[in-house]
Amino acid sequence: MKHYIEWGELRAIEATLDEVRAHAHALSLGYNEPRNAELMGHTSDITPDEVIQTYTEGIEKGVRPFLLFEGTALCGDADLRGLRDDSAEFAFMIAAPSAQGKGLGTRFALMIHAWGFTALRVNTIYASIVPHNTASRRVFEKLGYVVDSSPEARAYADEPDDVTLALAREGFLRRHAETLPQIGMGIR
Repeated sequence: MKHYIEWGELRAIEATLDEVRAHAHALSLGYNEPRNAELMGHTSDITPDEVIQTYTEGIEKGVRPFLLFEGTALCGDADLRGLRDDSAEFAFMIAAPSAQGKGLGTRFALMIHAWGFTALRVNTIYASIVPHNTASRRVFEKLGYVVDSSPEARAYADEPDDVTLALAREGFLRRHAETLPQIGMGIR
């Protein structure tokens, strides 16, 4: 069973490997866009085959990946990974620089969090970002994240200087109570 999340013209679909294959070239272009690559810590280009391999390995490890669409246009991807007990880590990418900074990432992030906190019933979602990724930091703050340097949060850090953040389920549900009824979720 794969899930979908909808909010107005935005749709996030839990990706199958066939869907990843169909969008691997576009995802590769997004990952390799110089600003995105820098913020995600990529030092060399990622090929479409490597995109497929990364998704395959992630799914085998329990990652819950989503492809993000505005209408029919692929905008990027997001996932909940590192699922442990009642927590997970969130990561996302809005691929085109021209689409960034316009609230799209915030809306997609809110959708994935709504699903994670209600469908998966996790209690805490963590994020790890490079210190100079101010755009992602703003998205996380809008969602209600706070800086968290606890051992559990730091376990999600990729690099020693990454900033780790945490968001508790109850705080998220309370903070976004008016918006959450607008978000539809289901199994496709």
